Amino acid sequence: MLPIRRAVVLHAARTSRHLLTRVASPRPVRSSLYTTSARLRQNAFHSQLENTPDAAAFLSSSVPKVKKTPQNLVEKIVQRHSVDLPEGKTVKSGDYVSLRPQHCMTHDNSWPVATKFMSIGATQIKDNRQVVMTLDHDVQNKSESNLKKYRQIEEFAKTHGVDFWPAGTGIGHEIMVQEGYAWPGTLCVASDSHSNHYGGIGCLGTPVVRTDAASVWATGRTWWQVPPTVRLTLTGVLPPGVTGKDVIVALCGLFNKDEVLNHIVEIHGSEETLKSLPVDYRLTIANMTTEWGLLGCLFPIDSVLQSWMRAKATTAAMLNPEQAEKGRLTHERVDKVFENPLTADPGATYAKSLYLNLSTLSPYVAGPNSVKVATPLKDLEPKDIKINKAYLVSCTNSRASDIASAARVFREAEEKGLPAKVAPGVEFYLAAASKANQEAAEATGDWQTLIDAGCKPLPAGCGPCIGLGAGLLEDNEVGISASNRNFKGRMGSPKALAYLASPEVVAASALQGKIAGPGWYENTSGVDKVIIGEGVGDMTADISTSIEDALEKLISQADDLIAKSENSFSGAAETAAETAAEPEETLTELYPGFPEKIEGEIIFCDADNVNTDGIYPGKYTYQDNISVEKMAEVCMENYDTAFREIARPGDILVSGFNFGTGSSREQAATSILAKQIPLVVAGSFGNIFGRNSINNALMGVEVPRLVERLRETFRGDDKVPTRRTGWKLSWDVRRSRVSVTEKDGASWDVKVGELPPNVQEVIASGGLEAWVKKQISN
Repeated sequence: MLPIRRAVVLHAARTSRHLLTRVASPRPVRSSLYTTSARLRQNAFHSQLENTPDAAAFLSSSVPKVKKTPQNLVEKIVQRHSVDLPEGKTVKSGDYVSLRPQHCMTHDNSWPVATKFMSIGATQIKDNRQVVMTLDHDVQNKSESNLKKYRQIEEFAKTHGVDFWPAGTGIGHEIMVQEGYAWPGTLCVASDSHSNHYGGIGCLGTPVVRTDAASVWATGRTWWQVPPTVRLTLTGVLPPGVTGKDVIVALCGLFNKDEVLNHIVEIHGSEETLKSLPVDYRLTIANMTTEWGLLGCLFPIDSVLQSWMRAKATTAAMLNPEQAEKGRLTHERVDKVFENPLTADPGATYAKSLYLNLSTLSPYVAGPNSVKVATPLKDLEPKDIKINKAYLVSCTNSRASDIASAARVFREAEEKGLPAKVAPGVEFYLAAASKANQEAAEATGDWQTLIDAGCKPLPAGCGPCIGLGAGLLEDNEVGISASNRNFKGRMGSPKALAYLASPEVVAASALQGKIAGPGWYENTSGVDKVIIGEGVGDMTADISTSIEDALEKLISQADDLIAKSENSFSGAAETAAETAAEPEETLTELYPGFPEKIEGEIIFCDADNVNTDGIYPGKYTYQDNISVEKMAEVCMENYDTAFREIARPGDILVSGFNFGTGSSREQAATSILAKQIPLVVAGSFGNIFGRNSINNALMGVEVPRLVERLRETFRGDDKVPTRRTGWKLSWDVRRSRVSVTEKDGASWDVKVGELPPNVQEVIASGGLEAWVKKQISN
């Protein structure tokens, strides 16, 4: 009888769906901003998804159809690159997998990675075709120590037969795309947080840290947990004068509540919409999704990409005919990509669905000193914000097309009879993303136009973007840049103000001496406000999704009721006492020698989004001879210079949400350890910081309630960046509970996430590097 009851419930649900659709259609729908739209349909009852005529037919279907679990594009690519999966395993978000990436790129940190590689006892790179080394970050530094490091990297690459790109060739991420290492439908990693860049051409790029890179060199693989995926639907088309940079700056500023933190985003849209986004715009957007809090980005493998790749393959064949059939960028390889391009399955699951109407966008500017503050250019221009420095640099926006946009600004000024020169008192720095991009810009005359206008050329490389070399911001200066980060102190002095904008806005600002645009924007939508929201941006589809979500919840609840009835029918019902009883506390097994409790006094850094530049300044990142004492001294320097005097050994550092966002530098974790702080507590962590912490034996635990309680308590006091609280914290690792004793003696505790024994073992060993070395020796 019970199966018949189930069929009746499902029939009622189907009927409800038709009724709800008819009733709901005339209702006005309001955009629901910043909300989750989880659509869990995999393995739903087949009678719900197919037309089952009646209960008898339901009963007669003795063998249910087995359907392949639908996958989104992220899951499909990860499936391709996962090794040692159980037979029949379908990779889904949340799974831990062992990955064999197509390529692993390291840059100036290649020598520290090589040092780790050798220290664990490895002598040979597992697959030298997998590894790519580039020199790009500190290319202006001609000191003997830096030149020695560069020689060591080059010699190591030559010894192991690894592809090596010397200083001046270009920024590693640009080289990966330009030279065909990053490839649609594949997965590549790099020891740099802007590996998201590769998603602009449909290649899943995600960052790893130095220790992970050493593991890839030695074994060909690394571990990864598949992040949740956000579906971002773009609608409309970009208006004239709006660029890819404006898209991502707007996204960072409008969805600025960590809605997508530690996710990967898949970009969807109509053919018309996607045609308004050329590949160079897509690369810019993908690159800066790092600042949006994402671990990766994927644009579709579509006709726009195909045309771009055909042009690249043709150019490669013309420039190097003997390699036309043997190189990485060949028409044969392109053919294989588009014979059967990867796409997400219908019904694939996404953690969230968001949309942005491109037609309603206008030029945007980020800052000062935050990517989460985004302002329409039209609102900033009347404020007459004077600038001292401008920058057209970085892998984000310094390709030939970007240089052409900047040059056009000065050419148009000359055509109008205006001075086509950088404004007095302004310095405009120019560095191409690669040597090839510079040569292309030179061939069109765009490079010379900018030099004639007064730009100061720099070698192809990261330079000012990472806070290295010439042209850094000084105290009280204002700068505007086409790069990806404007964190306080990243591009120079912490006392400077930094803004981010498109290449043409940067150029127009340099021309006028203040934040300004070139006047190219045309409002074609008639709308003065950006249209964004939850869902896919289509009223009918969003209504349908909402109804299906509600129905699926009802069906799930009905199924639970039926399951309980079946248990009761078979005599398996729980007693009332058992139902009311509290669940037994589960104790975590302790790795031998691991402390059962970690205790200390709380030092509170009251800020969200404390980034890696704030924790450990970029100017020290590529100096490999920094002592432990110096690391401790500069820890949190860009966040609060007083931290060095306030913090004491044994303190427990507590901060806000998204702590450790930013780059992949391991020193963000090791400098805290150098300060003899054993534990960091936050409302949430940036994923890459969490990975670095485990790999380097720094403990961390998320306790949102503690952050909220501290803010509530000290709200009325003077706002200070770093505060000694007088509160005590104790983390009981075995019980997975944090106990807090406030200054007045009041105490409370809260359940926290488990620290499993395998992670304890890595920490107890002194980090992943020491753990791997121990495994090899054993």
